[in-house]
Amino acid sequence: MSLSPPRPGRRIAAVLATAVVCALTAGPAAAHGPGGHGTTDDPTATAPKVADPRVLAELRDDEVAALGQEHAEEHARLRAAVRGIGDYPQTTRTNRLHALTESQTTHNKGFAPETFGSFNQYFPSPDFGDHIALLPTGKVLLFSFERIETNPEKEPAPTQTTGKENAGRAFLWDPAQGYGKNAFKQVTPPVVDMPDGLNQPRPAPFFCAGHSFLPNGMLGVFGGNLGGNGGTGAKLSLIFDPWTETWTRNPDMSVGRWYPSVVTGADGRQLIMSGQSELGWGTPTPVVERFPAKGHPVPSLKTDTPKNTPVDRFKADAPFTLDYPHLFSLNDGNVYAFGRQASEQWKFDPVTESRSDLTARPDGRKRNYGSAVPLPGGVNGPDSALVLGGDRDNPSTLRFSNGAWTAEKPRAFGRTQDDTLLLPNGRLMTVNGAYDIRDYGNGPYNPNADLKYRQVELRDDQGNWQLGPVQRLPRGYHSNAVVLPDGRVMVTGDELQQLANNPDVNGTVSGVPGTTGPVTMDGTIEIYEPAYLHQGNRPLLDRAPTGPIGYDKNFQVTTGTPGQAAKAVLLSPTTSTHSVNTSQRHIDLRLTSRAGNRLEFQAPPDAKAAPPGWYMLFLLNDQGVPSVAKWVQLGPTA
Repeated sequence: MSLSPPRPGRRIAAVLATAVVCALTAGPAAAHGPGGHGTTDDPTATAPKVADPRVLAELRDDEVAALGQEHAEEHARLRAAVRGIGDYPQTTRTNRLHALTESQTTHNKGFAPETFGSFNQYFPSPDFGDHIALLPTGKVLLFSFERIETNPEKEPAPTQTTGKENAGRAFLWDPAQGYGKNAFKQVTPPVVDMPDGLNQPRPAPFFCAGHSFLPNGMLGVFGGNLGGNGGTGAKLSLIFDPWTETWTRNPDMSVGRWYPSVVTGADGRQLIMSGQSELGWGTPTPVVERFPAKGHPVPSLKTDTPKNTPVDRFKADAPFTLDYPHLFSLNDGNVYAFGRQASEQWKFDPVTESRSDLTARPDGRKRNYGSAVPLPGGVNGPDSALVLGGDRDNPSTLRFSNGAWTAEKPRAFGRTQDDTLLLPNGRLMTVNGAYDIRDYGNGPYNPNADLKYRQVELRDDQGNWQLGPVQRLPRGYHSNAVVLPDGRVMVTGDELQQLANNPDVNGTVSGVPGTTGPVTMDGTIEIYEPAYLHQGNRPLLDRAPTGPIGYDKNFQVTTGTPGQAAKAVLLSPTTSTHSVNTSQRHIDLRLTSRAGNRLEFQAPPDAKAAPPGWYMLFLLNDQGVPSVAKWVQLGPTA
């Protein structure tokens, strides 16, 4: 949506707030907190690489001596912000995009698509895509905030803003419609009057919330931004219904949450943890809440829209000191919580509502926002997880399994803000990344990025990593990626880079479905085709069950290429933000019989192996080339 320029006072306030607390760049790791651009409580962490000449010019030796290097740098950033950064000209944006396009073409000539895959499409989007969810309709939900700034050297998000300018927005992208304006539809969140005392209703400011899927395919979204005080948590509890493409607001949570994590357990209920409270940055809440509350049914049918459904208090607390922990429901039915501090590793039992300690992560280092993924565990679902991102100086990957940590083969270099995806063939790929929050290797709020952060990295069946082609835009903070039902990978996110490379930053289009006026094309989407899409013909999956499939039950599919169907897998859809993706899951299916073009498979044994919900069903040939997926639902209602 096209916006008028913010009032001067509000612009100055936003710049000052950005310099002081780097709001929305660090969550709890803001001005003087761990993981931001200030001091850190991690003795092994290296000091930020300050390359911005404006900051260096404001750095004072007496402050360095009295306050320490990093604290003094924060003061320097504040002074640089007060002096003003100036505008970011359209010519620079246009030239940057042209240069990135050329360098991508040149670099990728050395990567054979049948071995490394390829990037083949790049097109504008009406949303930044800071939050993303692949819905069981095949459409992708994108949501973020209404920008208050177009200069990528400043903070574009209204984190410090109260009132109507602190607003959320959401769009659907339909891959079946391609990439024109008709491929998008605006699905504005509910209009709410936030408790900021201003009485200015606006679309719910749900950016920097947490989210996961319910068993009926709906998306639960919890938390958001109330505005001010370095990032203040909202109590919002929302549902997006993919079947009607509408939002529903439920009763508020008991505490505000800014940067929470949400995971769906084997019982189909969602656990909500962490996040800065309604008191503002520096007040992470230990309270764990559950949705739907006990006594309220878990929604299983498409028509089961939770309305007037509250959360309730989970008995055990989650005392994370840093936000957005990685949460995974593994195949013993427990939720494993891997915090960004090495010592904050816990297991939660949803049945007894208890918490127990896990072994501390052996690297002993704080990890910034970075990826983690539950590893494929065959027909019984995942029993281990890989933590591999968030440390700019350390490429190590660590596997947690059977209560212990072991070192896996490292990636080529350390990166934060990365996204690691499970592919249908069970392999992993990493896309996106940066040196740090808002830092792509040349200092904070400098859009120029080291080439390596644009390069994907691929993991084979033996756990070896190999660098591959580069994406067009560098994408770090707020980047996202999802595997689509046709096996392609959609890449989006990072509002600073999208603003820095927009060929028409103030241009608008009309006629986008769901809107009544012009829409600003703020974002971009890039499509990566994995190597398996360049390795010959794909198996055909013609029919799959349209009704729910019961656990441990046999079900049939039909294929027009029975000779090419070697196996079948379930891949859960992604919903992610800030490198946190709690929904990923890869499950093999037992092949029980063949008869002509009919194949019979056995569903996962129970909800611990695969929580109830919607999954993509792929057929694969003996080389791991997948079919186009069909959507199937697992659940006790079968």
